[in-house]
Amino acid sequence: MAETLVCTALEGGRYEGVLTGAVQTEIEALHRGKIISIAQLAPHPEEEGAMAVSLTLPVEVVSDGVQVVGLRSSASGEVLDRITLMAGSALDEDIRGEMALLRDELEMLKRAFRRHCAETGED
Repeated sequence: MAETLVCTALEGGRYEGVLTGAVQTEIEALHRGKIISIAQLAPHPEEEGAMAVSLTLPVEVVSDGVQVVGLRSSASGEVLDRITLMAGSALDEDIRGEMALLRDELEMLKRAFRRHCAETGED
């Protein structure tokens, strides 16, 4: 059975996931070809034979541009999951940021239009 790692949460710099099919292994976090951390493994409370994986990302990986952290099995050497972080001024022109700004502006316009309709009694 092949090792499988599925992310269940990534919040506040903490990765959590479920590892299945693993034999004695560690999960190494790799950034720019170097091991930056080792994940904590514990028996999963709800899935028999699975392991709960948790890892706090070091602050060094939060920097301008796109940063990728690979989560690799020490037993097989296979990268089981990746965490991609994007930040900083290098992304000012990124389409996702532009879309978020457009959504915010559209919501502002919708609220103003609804307020105007309510004040004038128009539908």
